[in-house]
Amino acid sequence: MSLMPLGKWEVEPLKENKVPGDLGLVLKSRAKHHAIAALLNRPFVFKDKPLIVQYEVNFQNGIDCGGAYIKLLSDSEDLDLDQFHDRTPYSIMFGPDKCGEDYKLHFIFRHKNPLNGDVEEKHSKRADVDLKKIYTDKKTHLYTLFLNPDNSYEIFVDQSSVSRGSLLTDVVPPVNPPKEVDDPKDSKPEDWDERAKIPDPEAVKPDDWDEDAPAKVPDPDAVKPDGWLDDEPEFVSEPTAEKPDDWDEEMDGEWEAPQVPNPACSAAPGCGEWKLPMINNPQYKGKWKAPLIDNPNYQGVWSPRKIANPDYFEDLHPFSMESFRAVGLELWSMTSDIYFDNFIITSEKEVADRWAADSWGLKKLVASANEPGVLSQLALAAEERPWLWVVYILTVGLPIGLAVLFCCKRKKKKIIAQPSVRWRYALSM
Repeated sequence: MSLMPLGKWEVEPLKENKVPGDLGLVLKSRAKHHAIAALLNRPFVFKDKPLIVQYEVNFQNGIDCGGAYIKLLSDSEDLDLDQFHDRTPYSIMFGPDKCGEDYKLHFIFRHKNPLNGDVEEKHSKRADVDLKKIYTDKKTHLYTLFLNPDNSYEIFVDQSSVSRGSLLTDVVPPVNPPKEVDDPKDSKPEDWDERAKIPDPEAVKPDDWDEDAPAKVPDPDAVKPDGWLDDEPEFVSEPTAEKPDDWDEEMDGEWEAPQVPNPACSAAPGCGEWKLPMINNPQYKGKWKAPLIDNPNYQGVWSPRKIANPDYFEDLHPFSMESFRAVGLELWSMTSDIYFDNFIITSEKEVADRWAADSWGLKKLVASANEPGVLSQLALAAEERPWLWVVYILTVGLPIGLAVLFCCKRKKKKIIAQPSVRWRYALSM
């Protein structure tokens, strides 16, 4: 294996829900680059067998910003794991990544243009589920990529499908360019009219249209409320206010007491000068504009003519990408203690499933066994939010109390109405 010295790695057990004797690879440093890689026993060649990539991740401290994806390093002549860095060529990148509130699950493959040899990254569509809980619950999760020779792919988290598609139709940018493109030499004619509607040239502003009429006018029907105090101001100086001892009139200006609501106005409908309230002006029409009509010269939205794409090619087998012969983690993270374990690359689903059962399955069992019961979970929640006890009492205690009270009343009525009836009969009712 090869390490870059910037970020620190350790081999150690999980912090919580440990499986006895089980160790994982842990990214230990914050705000540093990390790189570690290992050669495969033999290169994986994309031919007639599927590719299955599977491994475990646990964000033991949660995740602020950073990734936990793996890279399948291309089988190039100059591949040197001692110099593994962010520009080392890879065939596939797969796994979780998060920054801000953007939770991603990458599946990226590098596709070589058969015409000019240029390599371009192709990104799969986003997962169909919300990934936030998976990245924040501090549990060990299993990430699996299935890639098939028919160009189909499917991504699983904890053996549940979260995304599926085709390398030909569900990646961005598309593998195959369009057959036709816009002619860069074509330009819109100067007399081209794209306006679907135009002002009616024959329309005339009506004689009674007043563009200067205000939008609001005083309400002529309003009447000043009885008891309105015209001679009382709305605000008065606070009577108990005193000028601060350190007030400097030369520096701070003449001191004035702060203004407070006039207590004489508290029992009155209003104080100060009464004015008519404003209402919408029924005569208001605003600026006059000619109504719109269909444009007789409308030619539609202009677009350049199409020509054959000189860079067009058709690759119907993007699955046949460059083979790889190493697996690497090349990461930057603002969160430490990211745990990795049980990497496997195979072509057999049964092998991947058995590997998952013997590794991740055990972690899942241990975590389930350590989960607190329902009552414990409610108590833990109430420790942080004491007001939840009120909710618990109302939702559980109140219905029980009412049920007991109702039953007691029914029993009492039975016994009083039929005193000769035995207790056993009364209780059975």
